[in-house]
Amino acid sequence: MKEIGIKEDFIKLDQFLKYVDIASSGGHSKFLIRSGCVRVNGHHIVERGKKIRPGDIVKVTIEDEDFNRTFRIVKE
Repeated sequence: MKEIGIKEDFIKLDQFLKYVDIASSGGHSKFLIRSGCVRVNGHHIVERGKKIRPGDIVKVTIEDEDFNRTFRIVKE
């Protein structure tokens, strides 16, 4: 699990996916989220504007690409 620091109180999920270089664009973020590839604290999330806060765990799994990453959000 990789720790990712954020300066603000939260970051939106679609922005987070771009921030950690998993998504190349907002449209790609939206696709990953709506495809069920993203979990926050163990729950599938389909809301791309979901606020991610320090203490949250974000897991991204893309089965077709054998891709699996887990991040813990911390305050910088």
